[in-house]
Amino acid sequence: MPPPVAVPRDVHVPDPPASAHPATAPDARVRSTSLAHVGTLVRAAVPPMHPGGRPIVGGVAAAAVLTRLLTGHGALVGALATAATAAFFRNPHRVPPSRAGVVLSAADGTVALVSDVVPPPELDLPRVPAPRVSVFLSVLDVHVQRIPADGRVVDVQYRHGRFLSADLDKASDDNERNALLLETVDGARVGVVQIAGLLARRIRCDVAPGDEVAAGETYGLIRFGSRVDTYLPVGSTVTVEVGQRTIGGETVLAELPGIPELPGIPEPPGIPEPPGIPEPPGIPELPAMPA
Repeated sequence: MPPPVAVPRDVHVPDPPASAHPATAPDARVRSTSLAHVGTLVRAAVPPMHPGGRPIVGGVAAAAVLTRLLTGHGALVGALATAATAAFFRNPHRVPPSRAGVVLSAADGTVALVSDVVPPPELDLPRVPAPRVSVFLSVLDVHVQRIPADGRVVDVQYRHGRFLSADLDKASDDNERNALLLETVDGARVGVVQIAGLLARRIRCDVAPGDEVAAGETYGLIRFGSRVDTYLPVGSTVTVEVGQRTIGGETVLAELPGIPELPGIPEPPGIPEPPGIPEPPGIPELPAMPA
């Protein structure tokens, strides 16, 4: 084994660079990645705002600033009012279940009514009693509406009316409302009606007849308290109860009736086998020769 080499005293051994030790000098790229990750978490926790709410939030913020400039007070109140208004128009991300043959809730809220009624005439559905699920939205609920099933928009009809309390049964017929008729990919027709309430005076619908839509997609907005009625085909199985909370675009309201299968094509008759060929008669044995 060779002897150890001594280092002369006058030779200076350089210290490792400070950046070589991550505990004392973190790399700039690590800091950048951490900040980006924090930003992603914040964006995921704070839902975006529906475009229909931006003018109102901007108006509330402008009024708060003006009040602060004129009086020198009200900054905290103005900030809280602006934040509360922005929260009202939140549009959180939703993940619809990957199930075929179901109708999802079009709104966040509480199931107020489950009954069989004749659909309103603007939906152009059969004039026979059909299942209806009514979801009431308080001022604290998310107020965007979502498509309940994959399909195509058949018709959209707006009806002017009164502004009764949305939790009343007669609000379906008397209140101002917007009716959407949807045909699912399986051919079933589902009606969704946005209904104004005591405080809700504006209904927004962002789809038009002929649009192809997907389950869970945001299509409308009702401002400040309202109700959403979903009309189902006859024979549907409702899967929610009165008083149950719903999440728009995720909660399954009902299972659609099965679509009857087309009669199968009968199999062609079998080809008869040809008759067998008879065996030739046996050859008679010759008589035995005399000994």
